[in-house]
Formats: sequence, C-alpha cells, structure tokens
Amino acid sequence: MDQSKLERLRARYADAGAFDAVDPVLRAAGEQVARPGGRRTLPYAGVSTLLDLPGASSAEGLDIALVGVPMDLGVSNRAGARLGPRAVRAVERVGPYHPTHRWVPSAHARAADVGDVPFRSRYSLEQSLEDIEAYYRELVALGVRPLSVGGDHSITYPILRALGAGRPVGLVHIDAHCDTMGVYDGSKFHHGGPFRLAVLDGVLDPERTIQIGIRGASSLYWDFSYQSGMTVISMEDFARLGVDGVVARALEVVGDGPVYVTVDVDGFDPAYAPGTGTPEIGGLSSREGLALLRGLAGIDVVGADVVEVAPQYDPTSNTAQLGAQILFEEFALMTLGRKQRAEGVRP
Repeated sequence: MDQSKLERLRARYADAGAFDAVDPVLRAAGEQVARPGGRRTLPYAGVSTLLDLPGASSAEGLDIALVGVPMDLGVSNRAGARLGPRAVRAVERVGPYHPTHRWVPSAHARAADVGDVPFRSRYSLEQSLEDIEAYYRELVALGVRPLSVGGDHSITYPILRALGAGRPVGLVHIDAHCDTMGVYDGSKFHHGGPFRLAVLDGVLDPERTIQIGIRGASSLYWDFSYQSGMTVISMEDFARLGVDGVVARALEVVGDGPVYVTVDVDGFDPAYAPGTGTPEIGGLSSREGLALLRGLAGIDVVGADVVEVAPQYDPTSNTAQLGAQILFEEFALMTLGRKQRAEGVRP
C-alpha cells in the first residue's frame, strides 16, 4: 500500500465522526440525520412509530401524515391484517437516508405518525369504511397528504373517496389481485373490490390506473379492470417487460396528474412476504418491487399505503420488514414529487 496515501487517510479519517463525509451530498444528509452531539437514537428504545418519525396528536401543520388503519373486516381468507400497523411500527432501522435517491425524505417535509384511525365499532365493516373516509376527509381539508398502513385492502376505497372527491386520481397498484370484483358473498364491500367501487364513485380514473404483479386463479374475477380501461401487468407481462419496461409503462399511464400508490404485500412472492392473508406464489421479489417504486420518482403522489401485513403468519418478520421498507419508498416518492413540482420538473 502507498504509505503516503495511508498517511493522508489517517490524517483525514482517524478521528472523523460517523457523519463527517467528504461527498457534499452525504455530508448534507449526515447533517440532516444527526442528532445533537452527533448521537444516534437507539433503534430499540422509546415508543415505536412508523418510520421512527415523531409522534403527533394532530395532523395540523404537517405536509404528510403517517396513519395506521387497523381494520381487516373485509378479508376473504385469513384475518390478521388489523395488526399490520403495530408490526410495521415495530420495525427498526428503515431510513432515514435513501441511498438510491441520495435523499433524506424527513428533511424535506413536515411529517409525523399521527396514530390510528379511530373506529366506532370493531364489528361493522360498513361503519369502519365510513370512519376511514371521514378521517381522511379531515386530512384533505388540512392540506395534508396521507401515508397509511393497513389493514386489509378494503381500507383504500374510503381513502380514495376522500382524496379523489375533487378530482379523480390515478393509481399505481402492486398486488397479486386486481381487486375489482363485484358483489361477493352478499356484499360489495370487501378487500377484493375497492377499485371497482372507486371507479364507479368517480374518484379513481381507470385510464390512469396500472395494476402490477397480477396472477393466480382469482384472475377470472377481474373483467372490470379490462373493460374499464385499466392497464393490467400480469407476472408474465412483468417477466417479459422487466422492471424498466414496467416503470416506463407506469409513467406513461399515470402522466402528470395526481396519483395514489397502493401496495398489497401479496404482490410479492410468499418467499419474501409470507405474512399475509391471501398469498400467491410466483410474485415479485423484494428487489424488483423496490426497483419499481424507485423508478417512479417524480410523479405527483397525493397519498400512498401498504396493506395486508398479517404478522401472525410472519415468523421471521420478513413481511413487516418489507412493509416498512415499502412505506419508506412511498415516503421518498411523496417528498421527491414535492421537490420536482417546486422546481417545475416533470417526471
């Protein structure tokens, strides 16, 4: 080894701190992440919050509110996603720096975990959907963009009713299932049909909707997706197009308008996400899913969620870990979109 180089490295780094980088982006990120005195918060201490963001009793003054929606009355198979918010809150060491985007999302938006949606009843699905919509309408009235953890996928319907009331939104939807089924076992409210309901209510634009990772025998129920004009990317399509091809198609479909991003963890293969109510083999890998989300940087994300984490089927905590990382990716997308809009840059 070059001795003079070694001496230079020793002079520069022997007593340098963890955040003392030469790279200006890393140095700035270190300053945004560092606590007073250069200490890091212990990841295993204190009260757990989504993405380790501050807790808040109100969404007033926030740009982005992280919300738990612990409700799974709409499931058709294995219940348990009501415990998803708790499981995702318990995950340590996600963020705060995003190495792909070279970005600290929490430094570019006022964001906090505002707790869980309050429900009037633990038994009534219809009442619970009403409670979710009312809660999210309050966030919309405050000008706050929601980032949510379910719960089963039926929670996304009332969220879309709140966010799309003034203008229909587009949708990027990662899932094994299109969730555009009609009445099932006597009810139109269930986790297999939120996007049909949202289109029919005029709050979701099917022409600006892309559904990615679709597979399995339940595909016989998804005729509405095709007839309404949604873009459906099956796993066979995904394998043929690759991540870059699917990203390009997604950007083309959603365009410049407001977009909601929703990720059901069963869009991922059960090898990566066993802890969910309706697993389907042959799904996305975690690497593919994260690359897909990262490729969407710059779109106008007005809200996002991750749903169907059911920790009792998750012996290794892999699914909760993936759910937390997806949440962080969505958080990054929301802040990057704000940055690009402020700069007048299109995705």
